[in-house]
Amino acid sequence: PSEAASVIDLLAKFDLRRGDQGLKVIMMCELPSNAVLADEFLKYFDGFSIGSNDMTQLTLGLDRDSGDVAHLFDERNAAVKIMLKMAIDAATKAGKYVGICGQGPSDHEDLAEWLMEQGIS
Repeated sequence: PSEAASVIDLLAKFDLRRGDQGLKVIMMCELPSNAVLADEFLKYFDGFSIGSNDMTQLTLGLDRDSGDVAHLFDERNAAVKIMLKMAIDAATKAGKYVGICGQGPSDHEDLAEWLMEQGIS
């Protein structure tokens, strides 16, 4: 969260302030620590765009580009879904935007359906 404050302060130095003329600052939520501390980050940002590729890699501790372990990469893994749900729930509770980017929902219809059930449209 200290990095979040630094980003907001830096934007302000250039007269870019959340809310001015409708400006919204959306954070990429790609690290498990972002999901765990979602409530804290949302104090500084107007919502999340969850990066499912990086969230999956970092939650599972593997490189999806490595031929040795790429077959283990799956955004539908229970641990990944817990991280996604933590971020989604925090944003929803705060009344803030939450979206997703990444290949998972395109590759897996069941994941797309699950994400919609969690509140991502």
